[in-house]
Amino acid sequence: MVENLLQFEGVSKSYRSKPALKNVSFTVGPGKIIGLLGTNGSGKSTLMKIAAGLIPASAGKVTVSGEPVGLASKAVVSFMPDRPLSEPWMRVRDAVAFYRDFYQDFDEEKARKMLEFMHLEERDKVNSLSKGMNERLQLTLTLSRRAKLYLMDEPIGGVDPVARTKILDAIVEFYSEDSSLLISTHLVRDIERIFDEVMFIRDGEIVLQEDVEDLRLKHGKSVDDMFKEVFAE
Repeated sequence: MVENLLQFEGVSKSYRSKPALKNVSFTVGPGKIIGLLGTNGSGKSTLMKIAAGLIPASAGKVTVSGEPVGLASKAVVSFMPDRPLSEPWMRVRDAVAFYRDFYQDFDEEKARKMLEFMHLEERDKVNSLSKGMNERLQLTLTLSRRAKLYLMDEPIGGVDPVARTKILDAIVEFYSEDSSLLISTHLVRDIERIFDEVMFIRDGEIVLQEDVEDLRLKHGKSVDDMFKEVFAE
């Protein structure tokens, strides 16, 4: 039996009585790149932070590899938030050293290969990097951990098309096929080529979870067209 890497069962989250997630249930199996797709304010970041163990759910159960979210799950989950993790004073090599010291599963050799692929210089100062280059650095740090589950919150938000293409190519090139990636975004057209499966989230509820090929066959539409249809209602 294949173990689910991530499982949400009846998960809800409210902020000051305002619901952000409402009774969300889904599973993520191994070896998949999954898109968590929704407009701004739909609950994507809240779901990501709960999965990463950064905030607690108000109700329901969340497990990673069968274990409740907590210290043990953080060891197998690599999270790329929508804001940089590195400090502005750092050089690229300092950010790599920080991750190496902080995470036992950090693969420095992989990080160096990714930096080369991303055209990042180790001596570059983090505060002098463009938004696109900074995203490339954050992605390098996140994917260089030998994790089971990678969570990426808006990894291509606000970067130019050239940087987007490079980031998506890097994800496909460097992610380990026995792990899974959950990527949140509202920029569906640019990124749908890398997804195996998609989940649509609207107003804190999962309204669709489907294999991308099945979705195209069943509805005769691209993921982007389907997204527009669901979210235009």
